[in-house]
Amino acid sequence: MTASLLGMYRPGTTVVHRLAVGPKLATLAAFAVAVTLLRGPWSALCFLAAAVAVALWARIGVRATARAMRPILFLATVFAGFQLWRVGWPLAVEVAGDLLSLVLLAVVVTATTPTDDVIDAITRACEPLRRFGVDPERVGLAIALMMRAVPDILDIASQTRDAAKARGLERDPRALLVPLALRTVARARATGDALAARGIVDD
Repeated sequence: MTASLLGMYRPGTTVVHRLAVGPKLATLAAFAVAVTLLRGPWSALCFLAAAVAVALWARIGVRATARAMRPILFLATVFAGFQLWRVGWPLAVEVAGDLLSLVLLAVVVTATTPTDDVIDAITRACEPLRRFGVDPERVGLAIALMMRAVPDILDIASQTRDAAKARGLERDPRALLVPLALRTVARARATGDALAARGIVDD
């Protein structure tokens, strides 16, 4: 089983550890917006360098982080290879760099913040939206499910890669992406059915 990317909290005394969860999440959101708005391979490489610098500053462990990022490196390689084949190297570098930088910074946030604190902060932030029909508790539940689902999806990706490699199709994007998408959707449907059966969400 791959190491969990989310929920791998590691206690520490760095500035990043001591920073409140609110500013951490706000910084992550601003970073995601910047990654989305700024296009091109060079900006993607700059974002990736910034994420690596923050990870080193937070001292969350180079070996553990590299081990946890291994499935994402695989996905980034698959996506980059597909874009290289269809479009060209600039978009391939952009896709891989943006994906790796976003996930790495998210790993830093979760590695320096207890998972319960992250979920509680998001739930509190959604409280003013209750007047508009938003249920903060359901938002917190969705975030918790997402944080639990990411490692499972990465495991599915690893199993899909191994299956494609066993058939000699590791270089075929369709042999990797199609089974990954189908199994991920099936897992999401099974999770939804389980929640509905327990009366937690509407069917």
